[in-house]
Amino acid sequence: MLSEDKVSHLSHVILQAVKKSPLVEVKGDDGRMLKDIKRVLASELLQEEEIDRKVRAKLSSYSRGIVEGSPEWDVLYRKTFDEETRKHVKG
Repeated sequence: MLSEDKVSHLSHVILQAVKKSPLVEVKGDDGRMLKDIKRVLASELLQEEEIDRKVRAKLSSYSRGIVEGSPEWDVLYRKTFDEETRKHVKG
């Protein structure tokens, strides 16, 4: 999980990038936009943490006991994480 300071920093970076884009016309005050960006970031981070918990629970339920950090665990984690992410996006 990112700290509040890091989320705030990322929000400012995102807002500045959007404001510099020639494809976007920014209307409104920066404070409101920063608040909305932070809300979206927090929501996405929470969703990612939820998926991470599901994936870890699923991998730990395997009877053969895959060691976390092993190449096999890394491959299965990424594959399962991607599958759970697709499920979350669909539903």
